[in-house]
Amino acid sequence: MDERLVLPLRQQLTAWRGLLAAGAERVGWKLGRGTEAERFGPVIGHLTSATRLEPGAVYRAGAPSDLRVDAEFAVAVGAHGRAAGFATALELVDLDRPTDDVEAVVVSNVFHRAFVLGATAEDLPGDVHARATVNGELRASAPAAYEPGLIERAAELLAAVGERLEPGDRVITGSIVQVPVAAGDEVEVELDGLGRLRVQIV
Repeated sequence: MDERLVLPLRQQLTAWRGLLAAGAERVGWKLGRGTEAERFGPVIGHLTSATRLEPGAVYRAGAPSDLRVDAEFAVAVGAHGRAAGFATALELVDLDRPTDDVEAVVVSNVFHRAFVLGATAEDLPGDVHARATVNGELRASAPAAYEPGLIERAAELLAAVGERLEPGDRVITGSIVQVPVAAGDEVEVELDGLGRLRVQIV
């Protein structure tokens, strides 16, 4: 593992441990596979109850500079680090820094702001499409192909800093479709066969 990736990940996980010590619950991990991954491959961030929203919840945006919504797979980790279930994930990210500054992106938890997880299905449906809708208007749609190697990548990244995937962790595996959103928007993402998730941004 490139040390230029390991050091910022250690810094990120120091903040993660602080959240857990303060009472947040461990939920799992998120992978970033956009421009920020071009130098080192997919990078990893953390998920805790501190940023988890329930389906249909209100998200208070504050003053984001470049808020986006992602439709993603959420993978439930089972025994021996294997995928044990699948769900729809909605993630809100703020692309508030240059995506080519990978070290800064990793330290700051890979653009993460909030997330919602749907109900977990044991099996992955075939021919899945992802859709993102804003205020009732379809903004993006694309085929959604799960890549099993992404869970192995998450395990590899965590092992490099002395951590590991635990049974019960959820891993959201990176954007399938991503669209800009803002305060006042009602946003919805859907993965065929896995369900639909909605949040209101204020």
